[in-house]
Amino acid sequence: MTNKRLVWQIFPPFLVILVCALIAVTWTISRELGSFQLNQATRDLEARALLAGEQLSGDINQAGAATVDRLSKELGKKISTRITVILSDGTVIGDSEENPQQMDNHAGRPEITVALQGKTGTATRFSQTLQQNMLYVAIPAFEKGQVTGSIRTALSMSELERTLAKITWKLVGGGLAVAMIAALVALAVSRRISRPLGELQRGAESFARGDLDHPLPGSSVAEINGLAEAMNSMAAQLDERLRTVVQQRNEQAVLASMIEGVIAIDTEQVILKINSAAGDLLNIDPAVAGGRRIGEVTRKVELHRFVAQALASNEPIEAELTLPHHDEERYLQTHGSPLRGADGQKIGALIVVHNVTRLRRLENLRRDFVANVSHELKTPITAIKGAVETLKDGAMDDPQAVKPFLDIAGRQTDRLNAIIEDLLALSRLEREAESAGIERTQQKLQPILESAVQACATTSDELNIEIRVFCSETLSARVNAPLLEQAVVNLVSNAIKYSEKGDAVNVESWQDKNQVMIKVQDRGVGIAKEHLPRLFERFYRVDAARSRAIGGTGLGLAIVKHIVQAHDGEVSVHSIPGEGSVFTISLPV
Repeated sequence: MTNKRLVWQIFPPFLVILVCALIAVTWTISRELGSFQLNQATRDLEARALLAGEQLSGDINQAGAATVDRLSKELGKKISTRITVILSDGTVIGDSEENPQQMDNHAGRPEITVALQGKTGTATRFSQTLQQNMLYVAIPAFEKGQVTGSIRTALSMSELERTLAKITWKLVGGGLAVAMIAALVALAVSRRISRPLGELQRGAESFARGDLDHPLPGSSVAEINGLAEAMNSMAAQLDERLRTVVQQRNEQAVLASMIEGVIAIDTEQVILKINSAAGDLLNIDPAVAGGRRIGEVTRKVELHRFVAQALASNEPIEAELTLPHHDEERYLQTHGSPLRGADGQKIGALIVVHNVTRLRRLENLRRDFVANVSHELKTPITAIKGAVETLKDGAMDDPQAVKPFLDIAGRQTDRLNAIIEDLLALSRLEREAESAGIERTQQKLQPILESAVQACATTSDELNIEIRVFCSETLSARVNAPLLEQAVVNLVSNAIKYSEKGDAVNVESWQDKNQVMIKVQDRGVGIAKEHLPRLFERFYRVDAARSRAIGGTGLGLAIVKHIVQAHDGEVSVHSIPGEGSVFTISLPV
């Protein structure tokens, strides 16, 4: 369907209706005027016929035809009317215009037939004699109560038609003038109606674009003015609701962006709001949690207890919850405060949950580290102190006893020095990783691996352990050569320490897609599965007695882990007790 402007939907139909009405009125008036003129002319002719009848009084049959014809012509000139006198048999004996003897018998003429019956007869037809349309009126002529003939008067229709035509054209002209004026008025009215509607349309389009600050102008038309006011009211309400929606979305965006979990709960423990962080921390789906009780979406008893306390308290409260999460525990610092409505009445509670699991683990690691360092340092210090005290108690006087105690003090001093060096190395690695990172260059790996094996050669030769290196001469990666060599040395040293005499240790390197792999494999005692997750922690020992007996500080694998992480890589271990262990380093090319 083609869309048209309102003015062109109002104006053309109105104009068509107006033209049709004017045509109908003109036709009706013309028709009525014609009928009126015909009736008037008929009555006029009838009066003239009666007048002629009085002038021609007497028996028309007794008067001579010549006398009747002469009288007819004289009278016809006086009254400007054609007069015809007809006998009862239809013979014309007098006519004001023509010679009666040359005229046809008029007995069959309709007006004559009616007149001979004693009535007034009228007819309109084309006259063959005068060659024009004529109006005929015939009246009966009586003699002693008997119809002896008829007197007919006639008038040309041309005059009537000309008069009617003039009137009709005047009506048409007036109608056209009225139609033109009415069309202009209709066009003005249509525009007056459509212009405010066009402004309403542009205003509605502006509203649709979000411009709600410019109200629509009023109109003198009550209905359009009411519509404008309604649209302005709608725009104001829509603007307010949009602002509310934007505010709510901003609030939701803030809630969604928070790393702290937020839960709003009413007095019936029904969840009003919950952000994604709370869903992740409490293992709750926020999409289905809204409108449900907290007990329906989670079975964590400690959380239920805290929610009940928060709802019962009029003051903020806090607690630390320990909740199971998969195969470990999650520590949550939880704050609860009253939730109040606009009128200040309490409508529920707001629960804020913060994940402090990492902090607690770091705190545990710190405590374990301090305890381990204290323990590791205490052992050599105790040995040194015992040796010194023994020497002070008189052993120095015995030359044979001095040397063993000095050897003990020397070994324990070396052990202290090794622990301190490893701790400093770890601290240096962490500091460099937190700042700009370690310096790395493209290096071939074979020389690095060979150098690490060479550093362990003395120990391996003492235990008759063969170290085999498998690495392509062209294999390279972006590494810090000294640090990577230290990591390999630590892995190879561990492999040697936990291998039996005569065993072999394999050091292998290859490229796997966009990573370089370094594998150190031994066939030693292996490591039980429960120790593998904590193997790279500082001072963690699978067998503390054996580790100390072979001189380990407990920091070697922790140093390996930090070196690999500084290279943006990963280190993993696979071990089977009694079959050996495999340590694998993966580094980006």
